[in-house]
Amino acid sequence: MSVSVVLFTSDLRLHDHPPLRAALDGGRPIVPLFVRDRAVDGAGFAVPNRLAFLADCLRDLDAGLRERGGRLVLRTGDLVEQVCRVAAEAGADEVHLAADVSGHAHRREERLRHALAADGVRLHVHDAVTSAVAPGSVVPAASDHFAVFTPYFGHWSRQLLRDPLPAPRTVRVPDGVDSEPLPARSDLRGLSEGLATGGETEGRARLTAWLRSEVKTYEDGHDDLAGDVTSRLSPHLHFGTLSAAEVVHRARRVDGPGAEAFVRQLAWRDFHRQVLAVRPHVAAADYRTRRDSWRTEAEAREDVEAWKDGRTGYPIIDAAMRQLRYEGWMHNRARMLTASFLAKTLYVDWRVGARYFLDLLVDGDVANNQLNWQWTAGTGTDTRPNRVLNPVTQAKRYDPDGGYVRRWVPELAAVEGPVVHEPWKLRGLERAAVDYPDPIVELSEGLARFKRARGLD
Repeated sequence: MSVSVVLFTSDLRLHDHPPLRAALDGGRPIVPLFVRDRAVDGAGFAVPNRLAFLADCLRDLDAGLRERGGRLVLRTGDLVEQVCRVAAEAGADEVHLAADVSGHAHRREERLRHALAADGVRLHVHDAVTSAVAPGSVVPAASDHFAVFTPYFGHWSRQLLRDPLPAPRTVRVPDGVDSEPLPARSDLRGLSEGLATGGETEGRARLTAWLRSEVKTYEDGHDDLAGDVTSRLSPHLHFGTLSAAEVVHRARRVDGPGAEAFVRQLAWRDFHRQVLAVRPHVAAADYRTRRDSWRTEAEAREDVEAWKDGRTGYPIIDAAMRQLRYEGWMHNRARMLTASFLAKTLYVDWRVGARYFLDLLVDGDVANNQLNWQWTAGTGTDTRPNRVLNPVTQAKRYDPDGGYVRRWVPELAAVEGPVVHEPWKLRGLERAAVDYPDPIVELSEGLARFKRARGLD
């Protein structure tokens, strides 16, 4: 009897899962496998918030498989060794895997292919499982990727997406393949207090509810910090509890500019993935160097700690950083503001901020996180690399009533009007009533330093 192994990675779902569907064709028994890869843990990606969300996802995936007669097999160790071992235990002659875009994923795939081939086992790698559009399917004539989003989006929008696949009705798992116990969120410490729940069941429910209501206001409201009409689906896309292709299909069935604006954001995700796929070094290096002499974390320790703690003296920055610590998530506009403040106003190396985000973000994704940080720092794909986002101006535009600041900076809850966004006016308030720090840097000073560093003065 032929057996297939389905290796789950960033695709922890049963709906619209091409590797799973291909493995099940012909009524084969399968081994649904997830490996806690020690290489990923050692690279610093196994942080508490993502491990907790992952535990939710694995338990939900196992429950879905058991409803269909199957179960999830969990192993820990070197991924290649564990896959080969499970394939031998099950007598499998093929392994199915979703393609991914990072340098680590590329190296892992090659190692796995060679190791399995030595055992007489075929590896099938499936594209467009973790993206809506596969990274290499949209390329300009003279390059291996698009470096600017707008032309990429034009081509991306014209791509014919595959039809989403239904979840399987039945899954048969052969006997004799043991599993480690599944992890539980309750086993972990150091989690963000407001961390969201993971799993395909939660992700599909959230998507359905959001498309029925809030997506209608997304175009006008997605930058409204207090209103927070974003989908909050990014953790589910990161872990693959939702299919990006299915999300695009479902969003396009909703009439109105809100759905169109949302689909554009999904295209940004694919844009970053196609850049990383062909330029894996940008996970740690500038996509376009500006020859910056950034301040290191050691050189700017007090400023960096104030930024991390939400004690910079700029209310909108502090509100965002406190949201990050509490939820393990941050509004996209807030991510741009905090990144600009660290990289350009404080002139600290963007990698310091990117690493801190990855330490806390439940949706911490190498492509999106690193390339968004570089976009804001002016070393990425932004066509205006020297723009500096003024936190006060931006706060008045995207949090005009101060609701976002008052929610996350409770010491300013009683401050009325636009004063809540103006550090120079907060200085004049009675310190006994407002225990809030003075700004760690004057905006004019930070701007002048940045311009000198970039040779713009």
